[in-house]
Amino acid sequence: MSRTLYIRHVPDEVAERLEKLASRAGVPLSTFALQELSETARRADNAELLGALPSSAIEPATILEALRQSRVER
Repeated sequence: MSRTLYIRHVPDEVAERLEKLASRAGVPLSTFALQELSETARRADNAELLGALPSSAIEPATILEALRQSRVER
């Protein structure tokens, strides 16, 4: 079953930007907004998924340094 959502008090600049993005995507604004809301809802579980991963003994600074080195080597 699906629901209808009404969003009030959308600032003009936000609505205009969404309209432009929908136009570029070649879809109606309502379709574009639904796609964006669906994607946001899907990502909402990411924090929980990441929290369930086992801990790593690698320090963040070590990872960052490895990234910097790999970028320098390119």
